[in-house]
Amino acid sequence: MLHAPRTALREEEIPRREPGPGEVALRVRACAVCRTDLHVVDGELRNPKLPLVLGHQVVGEADDGRRLGVPWLGWTCGECRFCVSGRENLCDRARSTGYDLDGGYAEWIVADERYCFPIPDGFDDLQAAPLLCAGLIGYRALRLCGEGERLGLYGFGAAAHIVAQVARFEGRRVFAFVRRGDEDAAAFARELGAEWAGGSDELPPEELDGAIVFAPVGALVPAALRATGKGGVVVCGGIHMSDIPSFPYELLWGERVVRSVANLTRRDGEELLTLAPRIPIRTHVESLPLAAANEALERVRRGDVRGSLVLVP
Repeated sequence: MLHAPRTALREEEIPRREPGPGEVALRVRACAVCRTDLHVVDGELRNPKLPLVLGHQVVGEADDGRRLGVPWLGWTCGECRFCVSGRENLCDRARSTGYDLDGGYAEWIVADERYCFPIPDGFDDLQAAPLLCAGLIGYRALRLCGEGERLGLYGFGAAAHIVAQVARFEGRRVFAFVRRGDEDAAAFARELGAEWAGGSDELPPEELDGAIVFAPVGALVPAALRATGKGGVVVCGGIHMSDIPSFPYELLWGERVVRSVANLTRRDGEELLTLAPRIPIRTHVESLPLAAANEALERVRRGDVRGSLVLVP
């Protein structure tokens, strides 16, 4: 549990909450660690429920044996202008798992069943967990990038390693940008089909049609614009990012677009989890015991992760 920003999580025994109408109790089988969890701990996302159980990439088992995934989007009002127009991810009253609602760094979780996804056969618990945010936010960002052939991915972590597989399945060409000198990350990107991998301060060998900035570094936005051709789209894929520095208008001119991606809709989840077995997506995971949650968050902070870390109670 998190009791205050910028403090370590504490192991605690708390009463197990009984599900209310429309809710389901799930025994947690796996919960992937997300950079958003780190933003909550570091106080960069303000006003979380406190005390709080983190975690929003949860695979759990119901009493009837069903495996369900619990994502970031935990509840929406269903009646605001965003909800009724198919943009429930923008609902002003939305509640988020592991932020407004207790999440999956636990043995049990109670969730609104309407916002849970059936886990496809062929994915074990560890493999499925990162799909529930890293996969979903990457998938939504890819859709907002348009259908261009040449795709740039800035920051090759949990989300990029999944979306690269979707992009390659769709016949796109992937160009990966990593921290200067991080040859391990560059090699990982090439293993997953990137035809070029280099430093985030470099230009790719060809102009990009679109780019997704997964690293929470605002300075990468003008860098991505510089690498993107006319009419291209740069999508900021994180919930938090450092300030974007000023840049000359010529980088934006030529009908280039900069936009953010916010959360996910249930339709995004249904589409990705239908597509995932067809590709098939293979997530690269390392499991850690639930008691190692603080260690896992620190490794995400350092960038010491190849794919995704998954906590197992």
